[in-house]
Amino acid sequence: MAVVKCAIQLGIPDALEAHGGPATLFDLSSALGCSPSALHRVMRFLVHRKIFKEAPAGYLQTPLSRFLLKNGEKSLAALLLLKNSPVMLAPWHCLSARVLANGSPAFESAHGEDVWRYAEENPGHSKLFSDGMACDARVSVPAIVEGCPEVFDGVESVVDVGGGDGTAIRLLVEAFPLIRGINFDLPHVVSAALDCVGVEHVGGDMFASVPKADAAYLKWVLHDWDDDECIQILRKCKEAIPKDKGTVVKEDNNDKLEYVRLMLDMVMMAHTKKGKERTSKEWAYVLSESGFSRHTIKNIKAVQSVIEAYP
Repeated sequence: MAVVKCAIQLGIPDALEAHGGPATLFDLSSALGCSPSALHRVMRFLVHRKIFKEAPAGYLQTPLSRFLLKNGEKSLAALLLLKNSPVMLAPWHCLSARVLANGSPAFESAHGEDVWRYAEENPGHSKLFSDGMACDARVSVPAIVEGCPEVFDGVESVVDVGGGDGTAIRLLVEAFPLIRGINFDLPHVVSAALDCVGVEHVGGDMFASVPKADAAYLKWVLHDWDDDECIQILRKCKEAIPKDKGTVVKEDNNDKLEYVRLMLDMVMMAHTKKGKERTSKEWAYVLSESGFSRHTIKNIKAVQSVIEAYP
C-alpha cells in the first residue's frame, strides 16, 4: 500500500490519463520530474501487482488504476491516502493494546485521544477524513440509486446522520430532486461542508437528537460504535422519523466480499474504541432493541448492503 500511496502522491495515474496512450518511462519521468531508474522500479512493482499494464509502446492505465486518479468520478485516492496517513497507520502498531483484557483503544494508545477528538483538534486530518468518506459515497450512493431506488418512494426528506462533507446526501438529492436533504454531523465537520442546492447542513450530536425527516440515512456510522451506542443512535433516528417511514443503514452482507468485511473489522479495532462489523444476526438484535419492528437487507453493487428498517 505504501507503493500505491507513492503512485497517488506522484500523480502517476493522472499523468498516464493525460498522456492519452502508452507512455514510455521517459514520458512519465519527464512529466513527473522523477528519477527514471527509481520510477522504473516502482512501475515494475505496480505492473507486477496489476495496478498498471506495460505494453511494448509503454505503460497504460487499467480499470484498477483509474480508481487512483486524484479527481476521477469514482476516485478512491483520498480514501487510500487517509488510511495510509501517519495518523491512521500509527494505531496499527498498538493493536495488541486493544486485544488485551485490560487494554486501551489502539488509536488512543497512539495519539492520546480518540479519533473524533483528534479530528476536531486537527482540521487537516478532519478534511482528509471527510474527503476519504466522500470517495466511498461516490461509489456506494449510485449503487443504491441503481439497485434499490424504491427505498426512497414517497420520501420527501432525508437526514444523513454522520454525513461528513455532504457528498452522500448531495448525490441522493441529485438523483431524487423532490427530496429535501439534511446533512447532519458534528459542528466542526459541517462548518467545512460545501453549499449545495437542496441540502441543509446541520451541526449537532447524534447521541442527543437527530433532525426531523421522513427517513434517516447512515453510511459507515454504526460500525464505529458498540451495541449500546448503536441502539442509542438508532433510537434517536427512530424519534426523528414518522412511524410510516423507514431508517436506511448499510452493512457488508455479501459472502463474496467476506475478506473485505473481515479487513474492515480489523480497521474498526485499530481506529475506534468499541466499533465492529456486524453479521445479519447482530444487526437484527441492534435494530430490534432500538424499537424497529422489521427490516430488510438488500445487496447492491458495492461493499455495503442496504438495510431498510421500519418503526
